[in-house]
Amino acid sequence: MKLSILDQSPISEGQAPAEALRETVELAMLAESLGYERFWVSEHHDAPTLAGSSPEVLLGHLAAKTSTIRLGSGGVMLPHYSAYKVAENFNVLSALAPERIDLGLGRAPGGMPRASFALSNGRKRETDQFPEQIDDVLAYLHGQPVPHPYSGVQAAPAVKSPADVWLLGSSPSSAALAAEKGLPYMFAKFINGDGGQKELADYRRLFQPSAYAAAPRAAIAVFLICAETDEEAAFLAGSLELSLMMTGQGIRSNGTPSPEKAAAYSYGKFEMLHVEENRKRMIVGSPETVQSKLTVLAEECGADEIMAVTILYDFEKKKRSFELLAQAMS
Repeated sequence: MKLSILDQSPISEGQAPAEALRETVELAMLAESLGYERFWVSEHHDAPTLAGSSPEVLLGHLAAKTSTIRLGSGGVMLPHYSAYKVAENFNVLSALAPERIDLGLGRAPGGMPRASFALSNGRKRETDQFPEQIDDVLAYLHGQPVPHPYSGVQAAPAVKSPADVWLLGSSPSSAALAAEKGLPYMFAKFINGDGGQKELADYRRLFQPSAYAAAPRAAIAVFLICAETDEEAAFLAGSLELSLMMTGQGIRSNGTPSPEKAAAYSYGKFEMLHVEENRKRMIVGSPETVQSKLTVLAEECGADEIMAVTILYDFEKKKRSFELLAQAMS
């Protein structure tokens, strides 16, 4: 089973956003040394607890700091942008890091409505055009004809190995779209804790071979926290549980809280239900526990690859989580 990482550059309470980005760079270098397959960064807007707002820019820096690991976006929220500009951004990245760049495309806004309006300068996001935008991105990346009035336009610079395009999603519709386009599919279980099994089964069943993938390539992204013992992992996971609950309830957050703060928090009955629901999106435990749960998850969902999303207050604990994960699954 392949192991990969999605890092959102989360900001801990009291931390400067620039430090969160520096930690992402250090984590990418660690992931490469540990043998992870790929390292993706996210796109979130107007998010005071996440520093990752521009994956294209961050990927350029990561490419200079690494040499072998695949790097990508998890993802670029395509309805905000011109397909042509996205293709040019990723052609530049592919020229800088040949055969190492993934372009994960998503339909979600990546932020609240006011951020979407700001990104589009007040225009409405045309999400219904997402399938056609994917076709345009693929055409630009591979030097294929694009529809009028853009026919003849080339995405510069020309590269021998364009970015590997993935479709991201957390619903049956995204799985069906990935299958129709013949693209690799990443299911976001860290967003939809109830999903995964049906979506990936549908994706495999409906998959149509294409020039981009001869066979289905299915992966699943999940919140994951690994520590020396189940007890320590559960304690550390309290930070994420409190953070998710606050976000879900619209409670202002100043960043990922410490596990001590989370342990001292007095959850109300309704809040505790929210925590229990969010636990469907997580795998937490010792290396043995995590290995067992990941194996079951991959088998149930038919996933070829697991992408870990780890948010912890302490960066050293976060690095250790990925070290233990790599050892457990080796």
